Amino acid sequence: MTHCSLKTRDTDETPRIYVASLADYNAGRLHGRWIDANQSADVIREEISQMLAESKEPIAEDWAIHDYEYFGDLDLSEYADIDHVAEAAYQIVEHGPVFAALLSYVGGTSCMEEALRYMEEGYCGEYDSLTDYAEQFIDDCYADSLKGLPEFIRYHIDYEGIAREMEICGDVFTLDCEGKVHVFYANI
Repeated sequence: MTHCSLKTRDTDETPRIYVASLADYNAGRLHGRWIDANQSADVIREEISQMLAESKEPIAEDWAIHDYEYFGDLDLSEYADIDHVAEAAYQIVEHGPVFAALLSYVGGTSCMEEALRYMEEGYCGEYDSLTDYAEQFIDDCYADSLKGLPEFIRYHIDYEGIAREMEICGDVFTLDCEGKVHVFYANI
């Protein structure tokens, strides 16, 4: 099980990046700007251009991401593609911190299509445990069959063992995020 450590989010905790002018950095000055990452890549690029235009250095063209917030366990490189950063921020706002954990799990912002596919086609939901998911799965798939079993048998079904087997066999993978287990079909 993979864990994500994103503190409980307020609605104001939008993913953002701190972009710095490298010309200023190399000249020993800090010059940069915090930018809301949950907007179009073109708007982010425009804000970066504005920040560079405000530089005291005569040729301030290069920049890097020197910090970021509210991206969960997702690591952004200094030179992360702005299109990927904007899409990641949008999806984190859309789906919550589980998307940051999922994107990190599949390999980072360059694996956006894979993360989106898992979110859209493989996401089974959030549960208190994988055992709870297994119990719901069995109930959903075999409800008619279980009705015919005596109660003393139904209460002895090893849902924990079924859950363990689902994960060990690679049928599902889980992400533990903010105290909940998020279950995904592994083979989509």
